Amino acid sequence: MSRYDFASDNTAGATPEAMAVLLAANDVGPTPGYGTDPVTSEAANAVRAWLDADAEVRFVASGTAANAISLATLCRPFEAVLAHEHAHITTDETGAPGYFGHGLGIIGLPGASAKIDPVSLDFALCRQDTPHKQSPAALSLTNATEYGGIYTEEELTRLTTPAQTRGCAVHLDGARLANAVAAGFDQKAIAGAGVDILVLGGTKAGMPPTEAVVIFNKPLARRFDARLKQSGQLPSKGRFYAAPFIGMLRDGALERHAAHANAMAQRLAEGMSFDLKHPVQANGVFVDMPQDAHDRLTATGWVTYRGLDSSVRFMCSWATKPETVDQVLAAIAAIA
Repeated sequence: MSRYDFASDNTAGATPEAMAVLLAANDVGPTPGYGTDPVTSEAANAVRAWLDADAEVRFVASGTAANAISLATLCRPFEAVLAHEHAHITTDETGAPGYFGHGLGIIGLPGASAKIDPVSLDFALCRQDTPHKQSPAALSLTNATEYGGIYTEEELTRLTTPAQTRGCAVHLDGARLANAVAAGFDQKAIAGAGVDILVLGGTKAGMPPTEAVVIFNKPLARRFDARLKQSGQLPSKGRFYAAPFIGMLRDGALERHAAHANAMAQRLAEGMSFDLKHPVQANGVFVDMPQDAHDRLTATGWVTYRGLDSSVRFMCSWATKPETVDQVLAAIAAIA
């Protein structure tokens, strides 16, 4: 029997806090549709309070949809997005930003642990416009990154400032922002760092399928609901996307569960029999594991995936138990 405990943090179920409010939203009786209901309003207020920002908030089904629609809002079809070469929008969204953006491109930039190297960004921003290449109109950052790296507030500003100076908008993919916050990143610094649109992850944080699109640059919200409708991301019963955020942002549940996932990653890293390929800062452990050893581990039932940098990834979630970490460590030690 295959075990998906460490395949991804989206293989776990939803937290009790998220499910309790979701069930409560089912008992409120008939409400207005398409995000105009009181549950959605309460959830949006909770997101604004958590970020300490005056912003427009919308709730959608998936991170891919949230990222792609947001980037399409920030760019014209003949323009491009600057992102890390291994960012999710670059490698794992099947060209969705270009699809929703009617041809917008993505320019990949290097950097350790999927954090964009500031010098490479400066170089890309200073390139002359040419009719033969797409010019950047937006910068996309990810916190925590695809390899578990965490930008500090200063590192984030170091990248957003030159982008803004060159007229680029800024998008922040926060699919695992909760893990970054649990590791010390201050989410209240995002609005002041020049981010135009944030995607606040719910699914990987322990909610049913839901992501929050947070629009700090409020003029961008004009006709945004029409864009969501065209994209199939304006559900009539939107309160069921919104409700989990109420439960998770109440009494620190979001940070508490993320901190547990981070702690399980640290436990896994400390007992790992193979070399770590990236520092363990969030809830992912990336190891340098030969293919034959990976095949033997898979044969024991543990499902894990190999990344573009050839590392094997182990993701911990809110539901990861210490004894489960110890079980996979024993399996790894047996094949090391």
